[in-house]
Amino acid sequence: MMPRVANAPPSSRINVLSLVIAVAIMLACTLYPPMMAAPDGKADHVLATALFAAMSVAFVRGVGFVPRMLVWRWLFSGWTCFAALALAGWVKFLH
Repeated sequence: MMPRVANAPPSSRINVLSLVIAVAIMLACTLYPPMMAAPDGKADHVLATALFAAMSVAFVRGVGFVPRMLVWRWLFSGWTCFAALALAGWVKFLH
């Protein structure tokens, strides 16, 4: 086993759960765009932004990319994806 260098990022591997979440969001938004519409039929930009942010974070994490800088590592973490999905669920629940 090789020793870790002080500034080396954590090992990157494909994260299947994140990749499945990203593909599911992508397919749902592509195949059923009315899901992102407000009750009056207009686009719900907050919902779409939350879903696409969650999708982007899940794709980055899913393919195994782990940023070196702590702030970017936190931004592209599973917790950020979960927070964006929670926001999307909350916005959808309010409508």
